[in-house]
Amino acid sequence: MSIAFCAENQVFSLTTAHHLYQMKLAEGGFLLHLYYGLKTDTDMSYRIHCTDRGFSGNPYEQRLNRGFSTDTLPQEYPCAGVGDYRAPALRVLSENGSRSVDLRYVCHAISQGRMSIPGLPFARTDGDTETLTVTLRDEVIGLEADLLYHVFPQKDMITRSVRLRNTGSGLLTLEKAASASLDFLCGSYDVLHFHGRHCMERLPERMHLQHGIFSCGSVRGMSSHQHNPFIVLCDPHATEQNGDCYGFMLMYSGNHLEEIEVSQTGSTRVVTGIHPDGFSWLLRPGEAFDTPEVMLSYSPDGLNGLSRQFHRMIRENVLAPQHRTAGRPILINSWEAAYFDFNAEKILQFARSAKELGVEMLVLDDGWFGKRDDDNSGLGDWYVNEKKLGCSMKELSDCIHAIGLQFGLWFEPEMISEDSDLYRAHPDWALCDPDRSPTMARNQLVLDMSRQDVVDYLYASMCHVLDNAVIEYVKWDFNRSIANCYSHGLPAAQQGETAHRFMLGTYRLLSRLLERYPSLLIEGCSGGGGRFDAGMLFYCPQIWCSDDSDAVERLEIQRGTSYGYPVSTMGAHVSAAPNHQTGRVTPLRTRGVVAQSGTFGYELNPGLLSETDKEEIRKQISDYHRYADLIACGDYYRLTELEDSPDLSAWMFVSGDRKEALVSIVITHVRANGPYPFVRLCGLAPKKVYRLEGTEKTCTGAALMHGGLPFVSPMGDYPAVQFHLTAEN
Repeated sequence: MSIAFCAENQVFSLTTAHHLYQMKLAEGGFLLHLYYGLKTDTDMSYRIHCTDRGFSGNPYEQRLNRGFSTDTLPQEYPCAGVGDYRAPALRVLSENGSRSVDLRYVCHAISQGRMSIPGLPFARTDGDTETLTVTLRDEVIGLEADLLYHVFPQKDMITRSVRLRNTGSGLLTLEKAASASLDFLCGSYDVLHFHGRHCMERLPERMHLQHGIFSCGSVRGMSSHQHNPFIVLCDPHATEQNGDCYGFMLMYSGNHLEEIEVSQTGSTRVVTGIHPDGFSWLLRPGEAFDTPEVMLSYSPDGLNGLSRQFHRMIRENVLAPQHRTAGRPILINSWEAAYFDFNAEKILQFARSAKELGVEMLVLDDGWFGKRDDDNSGLGDWYVNEKKLGCSMKELSDCIHAIGLQFGLWFEPEMISEDSDLYRAHPDWALCDPDRSPTMARNQLVLDMSRQDVVDYLYASMCHVLDNAVIEYVKWDFNRSIANCYSHGLPAAQQGETAHRFMLGTYRLLSRLLERYPSLLIEGCSGGGGRFDAGMLFYCPQIWCSDDSDAVERLEIQRGTSYGYPVSTMGAHVSAAPNHQTGRVTPLRTRGVVAQSGTFGYELNPGLLSETDKEEIRKQISDYHRYADLIACGDYYRLTELEDSPDLSAWMFVSGDRKEALVSIVITHVRANGPYPFVRLCGLAPKKVYRLEGTEKTCTGAALMHGGLPFVSPMGDYPAVQFHLTAEN
């Protein structure tokens, strides 16, 4: 059993293969956090120390015990208004105007497996998954909270979410409903978060926590290019290979907030969930609200160790079963090859040229529908523009399949153009405040996905296209942030629900399409990486990592993404040079090495390639097929620290049996008469002898990990090298 309750000590113990998460029922029904870290058989209740601190009040029944204060004790789900002045997980407005919430223990249950979360993505169960449900209740307002803990023992992972129920007779309004809170009684920590912008997403930034609140998040209606819903709390001395690290990953694609507060006592609190700005949820008697799920993991083996735990969890428990080990097609996308300027014959020319190179799928990007020759019109009109194509979508699809390629198609379902038949028929379907001109972005508006009629329209429109052609892949884009988040389908008192209902509508549409087309591969996209999160990965096993396809910039983007997400989820393509975003010229080999650490594909016009480039691409595709399983399912290691390797970026994959490894190195600054480069490898079996492919050189795993792998740096701009190692014993 991975979950146990000691009635004598009133202690809950959640145990994974290597870790322990422990909490305690205190007098009065308060649920206190005790410990999260390496497994121990000890009751960690001794860590609770009640001390009288000035201006930290006491629950009424503990009014003579001045050391017992919600303001200083470590709580599992802290509430606002009743004496805890730190960042709360829950704020509620009662019908009488009160904002106090006092949740106390009622009961608990331990069960095998887990239930899904209505309308939301969740971590799919393993055979040994167990669930702890702890029910808390505020007797005055009739609010009940089921704190749900799902333990995945072999993954060293715990997930948390909350179901809030109005069991009283009055109206309740949720003003903040976080998914999880975790209090660390002592210790000094750094936070690693992942900021960015369009075309440069998920850049790791590490800072030491001071007193007060550090927060990051998004109010853009999506998880955003600017702040990813994944953070790491770590020991200040933690490195890639060593040190305590705690990861918090929210499985949600909408507005989110991560808060970390260092309190007056030196304790540290982490709260994560839906962003409360602009959020409210009316909870009528008998109704319930479910928060998104958050995945928690701890590693004593540094940032690389924590990353590998999240990688395995996402591959095996977040992605749909049919996509966990299945190879992804090597595709070529039409966007940077043609933009809006194409017809069927041009697309078929791309397909013929791509087939000769070994490409397996052609994707027709934006511009095939409605009145769509630029990005100012047509969104929402999901019918094929046969006049532009010169044929039907079925005819185009049939021709591409006859060439020997699979076929994919671009959609942007959640958007609408003012210049569209859909907007002229249903202007109220766009998110927009009454009597106010909307904020525009890319000259487009956002459809109100909170409305069932909108979801039904999109489902029917997309099915009509998918039913009338053979389409194996959909690229699902989302090309602007949300503003004017007002729904014409909700009353004034419920406008604070719009953003979350929007996300539920998107998830509902994705679910319906996948139920109808279970083999359909959907790649998520939001101007590249603006919605790269575990919530979307539940439906889309890969996400276009960034609209910046420049190989040198991708080193930073893909490295930052790798802290939480496996490379098998990263859409990565070889693009043309000079690059369309930066104008940089990088060797085709380097572009291939970088893109191979992802789903791998091409974003260029194959008809413009030289014979030399075509041969290089054939080799890249051949190599990728050789290493595909190792790249997609192997253990991933970042070999260079963020600050210590300004001249190169290195990473590697190691097979589960540690018999095979692939090392990739890109030299970002070639120096004249520079130092002799070594890269220390990771994850090898110390006593195994490894042979470097193409040479007679052999070395033990211990030597390569401690002494490093020497190599001769190539000359030129941004060269790359790869080493394939196989064990001889």
